[in-house]
Amino acid sequence: MSSDRTREVTKRILLVLFALWLLQFAFFPPLASRPAELSYSAFLDALAERRIAEVVITDRVLEGEFVSGEAFTVTLPAETTGLAERLEEAGVEQQYKVARQPWWLALLPTVIWLGAMIGLFAWAQKRQAGAMGLARGAVKPLAPGESTVTFADVAGVDEVKADLEEIVDYLRNPDKYRQIGARIPRGVLLYGPPGTGKTLLARAVAGEAGVPFFALSGSSFVELFVGMGASRVRDLFAQARKNAPCIIFIDEIDAVGRQRGAGPVAGGHDEREQTLNQLLTEMDGFGAYEGVIVLAATNRPDVLDRALLRPGRFDRQIPVGPPDAKGREEILRVHAAGKQLDPSLDLAAIARRTPGFTGADLANLLNEAAILAVRRGRKQITMNEIDEAIDRVVAGGPARKGRMIRPEEKRRIAVHEAGHALVATLTPGADPVQKVTVIPRGRAGGFTLTAPEEDQMLYTRSELEARLKMMLGGLAAEEVLMGERSTGAQDDLKRATQIAREMISRYGMGESVGLMSVPEADWPGVQTVSQESAAAIEREVQSVLDRLYREVRRLIEANRDRLVALVVELSDRETLDGDEVRQILGA
Repeated sequence: MSSDRTREVTKRILLVLFALWLLQFAFFPPLASRPAELSYSAFLDALAERRIAEVVITDRVLEGEFVSGEAFTVTLPAETTGLAERLEEAGVEQQYKVARQPWWLALLPTVIWLGAMIGLFAWAQKRQAGAMGLARGAVKPLAPGESTVTFADVAGVDEVKADLEEIVDYLRNPDKYRQIGARIPRGVLLYGPPGTGKTLLARAVAGEAGVPFFALSGSSFVELFVGMGASRVRDLFAQARKNAPCIIFIDEIDAVGRQRGAGPVAGGHDEREQTLNQLLTEMDGFGAYEGVIVLAATNRPDVLDRALLRPGRFDRQIPVGPPDAKGREEILRVHAAGKQLDPSLDLAAIARRTPGFTGADLANLLNEAAILAVRRGRKQITMNEIDEAIDRVVAGGPARKGRMIRPEEKRRIAVHEAGHALVATLTPGADPVQKVTVIPRGRAGGFTLTAPEEDQMLYTRSELEARLKMMLGGLAAEEVLMGERSTGAQDDLKRATQIAREMISRYGMGESVGLMSVPEADWPGVQTVSQESAAAIEREVQSVLDRLYREVRRLIEANRDRLVALVVELSDRETLDGDEVRQILGA
């Protein structure tokens, strides 16, 4: 039902109500012509004086006429014993009627019910029309030139930009590809961890290509009404074809593109699967040179339906990972534009200190440093602000120097962090210590920052075990020097267990389990491995952690004096950098 139709129904309902309002005047005369109302005692006095000619009694209402011809009404009390006899003695003509409800009052409930049903029907039709409108008119493309982001605003992903520049060149100059018989990829999938710049790259493609750009998220396809998601996909692609050449960008496509038949509704044709089927159909239905290119981004390419990833749909799949040191430096230079930096600030050194940081992390790093500089009353960002910003990003919050800590608790924190630092320094293959502090930050009482000297993509078993030893060092140091463990190792144990489980179940580094890789469960409660294999994995994870903990404990006991010296310095100075830690430990 259209909006015009809805307005027409509303007008009709109002007309009916207006007609009922007019009809009341046919049954209820105006106040000026209504008879006078007497009290019951005044009526009895007039009756005794024989001034009443006739009366009509309906229920408890008496309507009468004086001898003079004037009309009156009386509301009779509950007890009127002997009234009929008094009227007869006074010679008054009397009539009795049964009270009847006016016809329009009897029809009023039916009219109200019909009006409510008509209104409810009109509201439901309007809601459905609104849902259809989501499919037909909710997505408006960015016009050419409206996107101000270009490839110059994207740094640290040169290989990805090279792949996407071909898409831009095709949209600008499609004829040279047609002449040689080349077919540009119909779909390009960008995948990688959050914050690596996938959405920014898509916006840069739109800015460079100068064509209409349709952007929406995968979750917006799955609507409340069954079939609305599929309808929205059809209308989106129909609208894109009218605006060709153009780009469709679907962010977080895993919300709609997950494997069919997975999860609690396995085998069911739910709304998401209908939407995915329609998306597959539309991508397969492109003509050879329609000029409509689909860009998509996801953090989970492993959960996407295989039919979506086959050639002819998403022909090109481009990984977008965290940048290397050179890429981080380029990203820092992009985000440093417009910020007042101290001339001595070395962006290359900052890039080397931030391995694993994504583009979003680096942007947040410089922004936090700028805010700190303003808070401290400085005109430029110095390395002190950068150090503090790195600590904020890594440890998850600002330093809480005002927090009151009991002396024994502060000593335990110092022992814990010193244990991490000692094990990281004395274990071959472990990442070197950059900083260790006992100042509370975020939810942590203190933290030890380690980072590799160079970017690293692959890790051997010994390197992963060295990382696990470092994580277990704080727990072992507490037990050696303090006599018992505390809850401060909760996060260490969680991360260590996760790495050990990945070593056994994903990297084939187990001994009893052997060479096998267990897929991750996409849905809670879904079993991806047999109970026997799961139990074997858990036993081996426990065995690895127990073995490494014993080695860490022996290392700490053998270097107890070094550990005590580091604890004393850390308790006194609260924060030590990596060189100071190595000097104290004589390493």
